[in-house]
Amino acid sequence: MPPEVEWFANLDNAHTRRAYENAVKDFKRFAGVRRPEEFRIVTRAHLIAWRDELRRRGLGGATIRHRLASLASLFEYLCEKNAVTHNPVKGVERPRTESGEGKTPAIGDHQARKLLEAPQAETVKSRRDRAILSTLLFHALRREELCKLRVKDFRRARKGVPHLKVSGKGGKTRYLPLHPGAKGLINDYLDAAGHGLDEAGALFRPGPQQPHRTARGRDHLGRRLSPSAALFRGARVSDRRARFARDGRHQRARPPGRHRQGAGVARPRQHRHHAHLRSPPHPAGG
Repeated sequence: MPPEVEWFANLDNAHTRRAYENAVKDFKRFAGVRRPEEFRIVTRAHLIAWRDELRRRGLGGATIRHRLASLASLFEYLCEKNAVTHNPVKGVERPRTESGEGKTPAIGDHQARKLLEAPQAETVKSRRDRAILSTLLFHALRREELCKLRVKDFRRARKGVPHLKVSGKGGKTRYLPLHPGAKGLINDYLDAAGHGLDEAGALFRPGPQQPHRTARGRDHLGRRLSPSAALFRGARVSDRRARFARDGRHQRARPPGRHRQGAGVARPRQHRHHAHLRSPPHPAGG
């Protein structure tokens, strides 16, 4: 097996594999590389010309840096296997990107409280949605991290303090002190859902689909949804119904085809990275 193919096969994370594959394919089309062995004659001039081509396409600095990093990872592996003498990506100036504060606008505490108050019904789905929103807002979890949570991860305690065990990217595990507001909403949801004793089961589970909608676990085209997509699809539907009920409008009043065009409420995961929401005041407080 050529070391170029071995490098790609050794990537564990599916998202990393897809991103690196797109970057390598783009470079292969630009440089005319047809066989894996031809990577060994790539020079720094090829990389500089490709970087300038990416700029002409109007790609952002972060995207260009990520694509160059993909090629750098490939050539580092080739150096380890003695397939090439050096990494041609080294010395290629990469675009500067903004660091520090992200571009996603932050939300205030009053906006966070409005999100928590959106699911107003006392159904199992509404209780689950309130628990999901509180977990995302109070602990700044990624969507994938939230969907990996098990009931036993919620039942953790370290030195008498309730903690949440979170399995993150790269197989890393961290323990977060459980916010009292999130703990109460999660307990309320588990009592209503009835799976609080299923220690190995998922903490948050998709609700049953409505009869007029698609089959459970599938979208409107019949494609199978991942557990993460199915869970958040149910949460978005519940939150949208709550907004219509609060504003005095019926769900059928929306324009035809809006659901198929992908419109809807903002996803909770858009607010997961804001550090100032890690310890906001309890929603019931002043």
